[in-house]
Amino acid sequence: MFSLNNIIRQHILTLAPYSSARDEYTGKEGIFLDANENPFGSVIDGNYNRYPDPHQTDIKDKLAVIKGVRPGQIFLGNGSDEAIDLLIRATCEPKEDNILIMPPTYGMYKVCADVQNTPVIQVPLTTDFEINTEAVLAAVTPHIKLIWICSPNNPSGNLVSREAVLEILEKFTTGLVIVDEAYIDFAEADSFTKLLDSYPNLVVLQTFSKAWGLAALRFGMAFASEDLIKILNKIKYPYNLNAVTQLLILDALNNEDKKNAYVQDILKARQTLADMLGTLAIVKHIYPSDSNQLLVKFADAKAVFRYLIDRKIITRDRSNVQLCEGCIRISIGTDAENAALVEALKAY
Repeated sequence: MFSLNNIIRQHILTLAPYSSARDEYTGKEGIFLDANENPFGSVIDGNYNRYPDPHQTDIKDKLAVIKGVRPGQIFLGNGSDEAIDLLIRATCEPKEDNILIMPPTYGMYKVCADVQNTPVIQVPLTTDFEINTEAVLAAVTPHIKLIWICSPNNPSGNLVSREAVLEILEKFTTGLVIVDEAYIDFAEADSFTKLLDSYPNLVVLQTFSKAWGLAALRFGMAFASEDLIKILNKIKYPYNLNAVTQLLILDALNNEDKKNAYVQDILKARQTLADMLGTLAIVKHIYPSDSNQLLVKFADAKAVFRYLIDRKIITRDRSNVQLCEGCIRISIGTDAENAALVEALKAY
């Protein structure tokens, strides 16, 4: 039986959070003499002298409609990395509890665990980058608090089996299952956010860095039960999202059609690039992708990577990553950028 109280570290459950000035008065009108701000303004153009909303209420209200969730099921952070870090801090006693990851996968899960001295259990994906469900469940111990699933996966780019994720959600009830959907906008699949009310052990991560084109703003989202979101809000820094980012994200939420158009452009460019790469003798395999990247196996990946760097074409050498031997990860660029890449590879 799932119980959040058995998963969250006990001192976190009883922790008294910091109460900011904007927690004690949430109104927008008045004479503000409570937060030791500069009352005269800012030293640059614009009014940045007041602290931002620590709860990002306007964004959550707007985002809840778009995502089909309740505002109380949303945590907003400084990129998805903030949620990754907080989830480990909230659940894992250093040196005692574990997280489980499935390499090759996003590197920050392990980095955040390592920073907090949390041992990492690794159960590799299969050779076609699918979840080895039997091995994952067999590796579960009472000390594993978090299972991380990246789908579409980074660096392979593919959606993992929905049935495998559901089986893990059903059978792993002594911890949380985090489904990282950073690339979900590029995939022909429903988000797991639709299942939040069915699985209290489910957390879904998303970001505005990819399809929305707002990587510089560092805006990430976690969706979970209201009870878990309250825990994350309790331990985050009070003003973790600055006012400029909040204003720009509110504006961005009015432009979902433009985001969707970008997605279609990227998907078209991905197919064109895959077709062009497929004609090159140095390309040994192009892995199927449900994201804005292609994992490509070359005869000599390291030599190709260095050759491209010399020509100011920057890709990602993944040849030292488990199951990605001989591979380069290529982000989808504009048509002109993709054509320049292919011409350079032809010259190679």
